[in-house]
Amino acid sequence: MSKLGLMALWTATTFTLAISGNAQDLGQVVSESDLAKWDISIGPDGVGLPAGSGSAAEGETVWLEQCSACHGEKGKGGPAGDLVGGIGTLTRPDHVKTVGSFWPYSTTLYDYVRRAMPYYAPGSLADDEVYAVVAYLLSQNEIISDSAVMDATSLPEVEMPNADGFISYWPSPETEN
Repeated sequence: MSKLGLMALWTATTFTLAISGNAQDLGQVVSESDLAKWDISIGPDGVGLPAGSGSAAEGETVWLEQCSACHGEKGKGGPAGDLVGGIGTLTRPDHVKTVGSFWPYSTTLYDYVRRAMPYYAPGSLADDEVYAVVAYLLSQNEIISDSAVMDATSLPEVEMPNADGFISYWPSPETEN
């Protein structure tokens, strides 16, 4: 189980015990298979990315069917906000936060799309569809070429424009001792 998953489980258990005072009142034991469905965190290094792959062309098909109603036909203009554009605007008062301008890691974009999208059916996309949608968004933001294929090897290698815009929670191998 990931550190974040363990922290969430510990926090929930501690809070429940504090309220009830009795562990027998917690309900039922969670099975390993049920818990595994939630232990899908993917950090900046890409550890945990599943098998599969997807191209921007495949992603456009999924995008039009699953994403465009909220985020616009090309990632702009939908009611849920733009996901394309804005690169280089973060230091301006009229900044635009999008996948291209704001997100520091392509791998955490995969994590988010996989667990939270589409809005009306989160977690319903197959792993290949998630890779394809991520490839489509990255290509629309001109971060990767239209012909690039994203998978567990290529996705962590994508250099996002705002990669240095955050202080990472995840320690790098150089800083660990």
